[in-house]
Amino acid sequence: MKELFDIVSESCSKKVTETYSTSFSWATRMLGPSIRQDIYNIYGFVRFADEIVDSFHNYEKEILFNRFETSLEEALHDRISLNPILNSFQKTVYKYNIDTDLIHVFMESMRWDLTKNNYATEQEFNQYIYGSADVVGLMCLKVFVKGDERKYNDLKQAAMNLGSAFQKVNFLRDLKEDHEILSRSYFPNTNLNSLNELSKQRIIDEIDQNFNKGYQGILLLPPEAKLGVFIAYRYYRRLLKKLQQTPAVEIKNARIRVPNIEKIGLLTRSYVKYQLNLVK
Repeated sequence: MKELFDIVSESCSKKVTETYSTSFSWATRMLGPSIRQDIYNIYGFVRFADEIVDSFHNYEKEILFNRFETSLEEALHDRISLNPILNSFQKTVYKYNIDTDLIHVFMESMRWDLTKNNYATEQEFNQYIYGSADVVGLMCLKVFVKGDERKYNDLKQAAMNLGSAFQKVNFLRDLKEDHEILSRSYFPNTNLNSLNELSKQRIIDEIDQNFNKGYQGILLLPPEAKLGVFIAYRYYRRLLKKLQQTPAVEIKNARIRVPNIEKIGLLTRSYVKYQLNLVK
């Protein structure tokens, strides 16, 4: 039965989320049951594409990526795939009528990571952010509003800003790893060697603007989506605060984290604020 294979596929997507990101997994658990699995399905797809270009250093990444992309196109065309991650993803795509242009733009940005190491202009950087993060936010938004086009269009800009904020926080946190292992520099005119307090604050101010615009959209999300997205927002805000409090020289030499005990406290406080209707 195809239904049984879909159950197995979706359990794989959930396992990928739980294994690769405890923070995102905790936030996803706070989503309503009717949309939770579909966010796992999107994350599994995004994670696998990202892993190919970021982690498989002892393999022919481009060959693997090409195979993954071909399998993706076949899954979208056939509405089934023997790759369980792609099988569960295509199911979500059709369930909510997710625009395949978003998927193609995401894959294009991932392909850039195979060869492109520097984003010298704001235009290049913004284009990469749109493809690697904003469109993922838009895919998730389609799930959050259950395919409602009017609500989707109303919240589109906020979702893109939130996606941008999350990605830029990741870039700032991972500056050392990106530079030393992947030889990448995402922020224009900023790399591991030139990061100072002034350039760090400029990046943080930019992220703050994205967060402020994104938060307005969180307030308008359906109840099933609001708590989970709010928790993810609070986590990334906390991570940004830690980065702001960390001297630039330390960001160059270590990966800043939010300890698990602090994450649990953040989750608890966020849940209480939500239940008391203090998310305004």
